[in-house]
Amino acid sequence: MKLTVNFIINAHKILVSPFGILLMWYYDNWSASAFLYLGLHGTYSLLWLLKQDLYPDKRFEQKIPVWIGILTPFLPLAAYYIAPFLLISRHITLPAWIFAVAPAIYTLGIFMHYVSDAQKHYTLRLQKGIIDDGLFARTRNPNYLGEILIYASYALLSWHWLPFLVLGGWILYFFKNMRNKDQSMSRHAAFNDYKKKTGILFPKF
Repeated sequence: MKLTVNFIINAHKILVSPFGILLMWYYDNWSASAFLYLGLHGTYSLLWLLKQDLYPDKRFEQKIPVWIGILTPFLPLAAYYIAPFLLISRHITLPAWIFAVAPAIYTLGIFMHYVSDAQKHYTLRLQKGIIDDGLFARTRNPNYLGEILIYASYALLSWHWLPFLVLGGWILYFFKNMRNKDQSMSRHAAFNDYKKKTGILFPKF
């Protein structure tokens, strides 16, 4: 039996909110910190499902055997469940400033991730080639930057170093993809000029 990569990733997103609520019930933790995490990660998952319906990523349409899908990408993605577990199971009371900083980082990440994916999807429907305006004017990977910011906010909410380590592993994987993307775009004559004025991840000013 084979499933699309998209189906497996969506399954991970769908399980985020039930998993968070289960943790809150099991550890009898109905604190503001737990609800903040549930609201942020749950909203991100809902937006992901909407994005996959409105402007899906064709990279995730390939079919793979179920057992491979469980080993990757589901289990690596499931490492992101560590953050809510650490927050909720330890009954962490977060400092007041976290309630401002974490949503701010999350909101910026959401904007960059979903807006840049939409820009890429609809621009490439009209014309092929390098996208060098909008969110792609100063960074070649605003979508990856957005995703890193989103999961950095969750790591911050966990109040533990381990989710930052998990995020670090994913960042290494993202950089591998970004290097491959650069190599693919290098076939365009305008790429060298575009590369000079942009950062691979962080915006170049």
